[in-house]
Amino acid sequence: MATVTAPAPGRRRRTPLARREARWAYLFLAPWIVGFLVFSAGPMIASLWLSFTEYDVINPPEYTGLDNYRQLMSDPAVARSLGNTVYYTALHVPLVMLISLGLALLLKRVGRLQGFFRTVFYLPVMTPAVAVGILFLLLLNTQDGLINRVLGLVGIDGPSWTTDPGWVMPGIILMSLWSLGSTVIIYLAALQNVPRDLYEAAAIDGAGPWARFRSVTLPMISGALFFTLIVNTIASLQMFTEVYTMYFGNRQTQNSFNSDAATFYVIHLFQEAFQFLHMGFASAMAWLLFVIILIITLIQVKLSNRFVYYEGEDT
Repeated sequence: MATVTAPAPGRRRRTPLARREARWAYLFLAPWIVGFLVFSAGPMIASLWLSFTEYDVINPPEYTGLDNYRQLMSDPAVARSLGNTVYYTALHVPLVMLISLGLALLLKRVGRLQGFFRTVFYLPVMTPAVAVGILFLLLLNTQDGLINRVLGLVGIDGPSWTTDPGWVMPGIILMSLWSLGSTVIIYLAALQNVPRDLYEAAAIDGAGPWARFRSVTLPMISGALFFTLIVNTIASLQMFTEVYTMYFGNRQTQNSFNSDAATFYVIHLFQEAFQFLHMGFASAMAWLLFVIILIITLIQVKLSNRFVYYEGEDT
């Protein structure tokens, strides 16, 4: 009597249909995979190698070991630019989140005009970053800028936003609030998904508006808050285009601005790479920024387990 050998436990033979579907899936994924390897993974590996070399683009890379990283730890310009970036991030991210949440709460109440105002708030996000930099360079102009003119109408002598080192960072933060529309839209979508039953139950229990906001609204939109916290933090740590356009892309502004108050980390990295041709050192700076962003993101993810509520999870 013939015996039939059973398949090994845990191993299932794939049918011809499953294999054909897998081949098609890999075929459709191939453009993304090739693009990732060529334009992301490949350059990252190359920059990691260059970070251990001295390379000026003209001559072949010369291996120098950890010299670039030792220089990073002792270079005052790197510390100053990193400090500016962290300071900007610490102010920008909470302001964007608070203002966006307030605007989203207002948008939720406007009724039929919600679509119009949603579009109005999102349009600045579509503005090219270079145009935003030029726009705010004009708005923040000390002599004839619109902001100082408005302040003058109420008897306030406007500050030198673009030349006074003490006012450069507030001006940049003011400019960064221009593109908070995407955060507003995310919060509005999260607010509209909060079940009305929860508000009704809280009102029956005697909870006032603030208690309902604190005990119902915030927990239910905590996922959106967490997402925007991570995204805005990463974007703030990589701030470049608008600030470079305002303070380093305009020769007249650059000649009248002799402070390092606007030198962000990525701007300093760009200067080291393409102005001074210190490609090896710039690659080391890029990997330091990558590690910093990775550590901050991991800390945020770890802390989110205590504060973020996901619908459907066990209580």
